[in-house]
Amino acid sequence: LEYKFLEGKNLVLLTPSHILSASGDMQTYQIRTTPSATSLPQTVVMTSPVTLTSQTAKTDDPQLKREIRLMKNREAARECRRKKKEYVKCLENRVAVLENQNKTLIEELKTLKDLYSHKSV
Repeated sequence: LEYKFLEGKNLVLLTPSHILSASGDMQTYQIRTTPSATSLPQTVVMTSPVTLTSQTAKTDDPQLKREIRLMKNREAARECRRKKKEYVKCLENRVAVLENQNKTLIEELKTLKDLYSHKSV
């Protein structure tokens, strides 16, 4: 799962990961920007959108928390829309199959009615 956002003209990718430190398991993010492919990825604990801090700090910055929450929400909404499209396509396919089956059954019923009316005469 990656979080993407624009920072100026650069696309920034945040990839969550975990590290084990003396204080316990801590979530970190690997930051990559797309235009400068030559730069090396950095692993940091996010405390604010601009500064890089030590890995023992917590993410107490409300602005960062809001940004991360919004990114997660966007990703969840994107996934929800994708699933809904898939579900609608499945329903459309099912409608097409059932309409075809209904047409076939109506033709079969008509054929049987014609056959039955000819035998009784």
